Parts: sequence; structure tokens; C-alpha cells
Amino acid sequence: MQQLIVTICGLYARGDRPIAVSDLLRLVAEPGVDEAAARSALSRLKKRGVLLSDRTNGSAAYRLDPALEDVFAEGDERIFGHRRAEPGDPWVLAAFSVPETQRHLRHRLRKVLASRGFGTVGSGLWVAPEHVLPHLRHELEREGLADFVELFRAEPLDPDARAKVADWWDLDTLAQRYAAFTAEFEPVRQRWARSGDVPDGASDARAFADYVRLLTAWRRLPFLDPGLPTAYLPADWAGTEAEQLFTTLHERLSGPAARHAARVTAA
Repeated sequence: MQQLIVTICGLYARGDRPIAVSDLLRLVAEPGVDEAAARSALSRLKKRGVLLSDRTNGSAAYRLDPALEDVFAEGDERIFGHRRAEPGDPWVLAAFSVPETQRHLRHRLRKVLASRGFGTVGSGLWVAPEHVLPHLRHELEREGLADFVELFRAEPLDPDARAKVADWWDLDTLAQRYAAFTAEFEPVRQRWARSGDVPDGASDARAFADYVRLLTAWRRLPFLDPGLPTAYLPADWAGTEAEQLFTTLHERLSGPAARHAARVTAA
């Protein structure tokens, strides 16, 4: 529930674009969320500091905390411009050592690295394609963990990198996530493929509901998958079909969804 609301606000309530509470409740209702559940989720997001109270046209409103803009900007880049490395591209190694007196930070460090798609070479050595490095630096600094991590740019000397990749990453679990995404949204693609392209209010509302569900389901996957070279992945890699499906639906639904959101917030 909270993730769905964050998706909507990430699309339509960033920066100087607060969204009226009444409009937000109407938009959240499109994917089938009832008002009581939506209000409860909004309250929790406000307590967490994700949403800030605001006013727009004299009405109570919410907007995303501007301090989180770099987080959402990274999300935009990972979601809509997901990069895939080539076999000759460099890697980044993250080595960390945490004093015993601060061992509670180890879990936080592992969580940050895993959430950025790093694979595990050893207990204190993690690896990912080099292009994840800039955003990793920002998060380590934001979390106060930068002093515990040493980062290196490297290239593997073992030519059989494909076998190593299968050891360093849990590709089976990632493939299952991709397959579940495809199973959920392939029927959505088929439904829109059968529909006409003449825009109207009703079809825009359906597009909005499908689009926010699509983004909510998808937006964690480009973080868990760091964009490993295709040559290092199984030939029938489930992520390929899932990425194509997301791209197709994004191109089909994003425009009508934005029209519907603009119509609701202008009413």
C-alpha cells in the first residue's frame, strides 16, 4: 500500500508539486485501494518523513520530502534507463571492515550493498558492475557508512566469469522475481494490445491504474539486478522478457496515465 502511494507521489508530487489530499485519495482509489487503508498508509508515510504536509489552492496536500530527491532521481535512472554492462567493462569491489563495537552496522552495510545489486565474493568483499558506483557512494554517505567501506575499480583475471557470476549472485531468485512480474503483467499487455488507441477519460483512468501497479511492481527489480552482462547470464534469462514487457507497457501507458493524473488534480 505505502509503495503504491510512493509510486504515485514519485510521479506527480515531487519538488514544488504538492498534491491535494482529496486528489491523492481519488488517484489511489483507481488501482482499487479503499479510502481508510489509503489514509492509514498516508499517515505512516508522513510519520516516516517520506511525505510532508503542504497546501495547494487552499486545500490540505502532501508532497515528497525534497531531501529525498536524490533517491528518487536515482530511481528514475535505474527504472527508466537501466544499464547492462558489457563483458569488457570494469567492476567495482566493495570491501568493508566494521569494528566489533559497531557490529550492528554490518547488517546495514550488507543491506545497502544488496539493495544496489552487489554480489557476494566473500564475507567482506562484494562486487558489481562499475556503473553502480556513483549512486552507491551517495547512499553510503547518506547512511553514514562511507568510512567503513573501501571501493576499488577492477577487472577479473579469470576468463570464466560466467561461472563466477552464478556463484556471486542468486540468479535463481532474481529470475523467479522476473518471471512473476511477467506472469502478472503479460495479461495487461495483451488487454491493451486488443484495445483501441482512441484516448478518452475512461481508458486514461484504466491506464493510470495499470501504470502505477506496473511501476510499483517493477521499481525494485532494476536495483536488485545491477545489469550484469548478457553473456554471463543464462540463455533463457527471464529478465530479458520482463524488461521488454516493462518497456512496452511504459510506452503504452505513461502518457494516458499522466493525462488522467492531470485531469484529476486540475478538477
